[in-house]
Amino acid sequence: MSQVPYIPENSPFTAEQRLWLNGYLAGFFSNAGKVSEAVVESAPKQPLLVLYGSQTGTAEGLAKKAAKVAEAKGFAAKVVCTEQFESVNLAEEQNVVLITSTYGDGEPPDNAQAFWSWLNSEAAPRLERARFSVLALGDTNYSQFCEFGKKCDARLEQLGATRVHPRTDCDVDYESPAASWIEGVFSALGADSPSSSPALEMNGHSPAPVAVSWSRRNPFGGRLLVNRKLNRDGSDKEVRHFEIALSGCGITYEVGDALGVMPRNCPDVVSELLAALGCDGEEGVPIPDGGEFPLRLALLQHYDVTKPSTELLKAVAERDPHGDVASLLAPDRRDALKKWLWGREVIDIIYGIPARFTAAGFVSLLKKLQPRLYSISSSLKAHPDEVHLTVGAVRHISHGRVRKGVCSTFLADRCAQETPVPVWVQPSHAFKLPADPTRSIIMVGPGTGIAPFRAFLEERLVTGAPGRNWLFFGDQRRSTDFLYQETLEQWLSGGHLARLDLAFSRDQQEKLYVQHRMLEAAPELWAWLESGAHFYVCGDGSRMAKDVDAALHQVAQVAGSLSADAAKEYVANLKFEKRYQRDVY
Repeated sequence: MSQVPYIPENSPFTAEQRLWLNGYLAGFFSNAGKVSEAVVESAPKQPLLVLYGSQTGTAEGLAKKAAKVAEAKGFAAKVVCTEQFESVNLAEEQNVVLITSTYGDGEPPDNAQAFWSWLNSEAAPRLERARFSVLALGDTNYSQFCEFGKKCDARLEQLGATRVHPRTDCDVDYESPAASWIEGVFSALGADSPSSSPALEMNGHSPAPVAVSWSRRNPFGGRLLVNRKLNRDGSDKEVRHFEIALSGCGITYEVGDALGVMPRNCPDVVSELLAALGCDGEEGVPIPDGGEFPLRLALLQHYDVTKPSTELLKAVAERDPHGDVASLLAPDRRDALKKWLWGREVIDIIYGIPARFTAAGFVSLLKKLQPRLYSISSSLKAHPDEVHLTVGAVRHISHGRVRKGVCSTFLADRCAQETPVPVWVQPSHAFKLPADPTRSIIMVGPGTGIAPFRAFLEERLVTGAPGRNWLFFGDQRRSTDFLYQETLEQWLSGGHLARLDLAFSRDQQEKLYVQHRMLEAAPELWAWLESGAHFYVCGDGSRMAKDVDAALHQVAQVAGSLSADAAKEYVANLKFEKRYQRDVY
């Protein structure tokens, strides 16, 4: 038998800890021979398929976390992206969980489109053997909240699968409901509890510290180095270039990733709310993550004080049953309510109602303040220890009040160099440069959609990637809205940009957009695609991205002489090969 290890007195443990460890090791090694002689056969692990559909990477991250929990609870978990659905035999799977986001107006994310088409086709198999549950990710700011997750949940049931745990629909503050769903799913599936392990915390001593991990819950306080307006005088827009220092924190990123920013609310908005509530701001109130803060500080840092929640609307209707809000809450008036709410904020909802809220009662009706994600517009290889953003500052007047974008004006107006900017990196797994640097890339990024393409071009320049680069950029006016003009023209004249096609919508009588430039260049665009080029789109998802997608189909038909169905298949294949990627919002 091997000699029993002994914890020496000069080890980094207290006397009590050494005594406990020496006893534990002695007992373990005294039975080692017996254990080796009698092999204990553990029960086979239950198979579990974890499917995910993800646009920004959140669903993928949750799928991997669910798989880790599953392994600890006795499952043999397999994580598969929905775009790889053909790699598994869904009809033979016994335990299936699906974690998916919803993109745009109730549509599947890009990497789930083929899966959804197959699931709704006659080729989809019966799934009587499968037990399943769905976690849907969404944003209540959109009317089709979690719609794709809801559709998947219903379709799996139609195909005969047995729902073992109710679907959970998550808003942007997804961590807590997602954790509850994971626990509920494995409880419903009859998971074994993980075997307990010896405690690592003894007599109040914690394990050795690990490297800091900056995240949504633990952001790094970056320092704002540059805050520069990109539009010239006379523009109707205010787009700003921000540079944030990351030195000393260990944060790294890749081009295509996003930067999360945790903003603070405008003090003027908070003061107006306090006046409407009749509060002085010193009242103690709970905050979403636990603890108690003075009301003013809670409203500044922890609650969304702009977008009215459903709970707030209902509470206002109860206090003012004959007011506008109450008359609009009937289910058949949903569209009228949405129209009425446009341009209105929390202050507009509570101002002038007959019965005031208490401080604690008021914050209980607010949503948690959420971070914002911005496409990173720099290459870390070109700017070590820095991250750059290209952000449009939101400012407008509606219903007699000045409105400000929470995060955009936090960066533009309220962050001095000494003000920490809470940030972290949100990795992107579906918006990346080609692994082969010789591949050509075509980028369509009007307005602030240019952000990741500035990063792409910096990265390709620093690394000497030989592939050709083609950029479509557009905005309102060339004289005032040509973002990064000097840099782009320098790259064009130097050959780093093979082509730069511009579309300034208001420089002529008829509106001209990037999709029009695509159609003008259809023969060459088709030639690039046929030679293996990757196609990227970034920017507005509600209109621009749809128009660009339609133009891409048209290019395939006109320049490629494909039928409408063949063009549709061609574009779908580009997506399958990850040669058509989108970062849209």
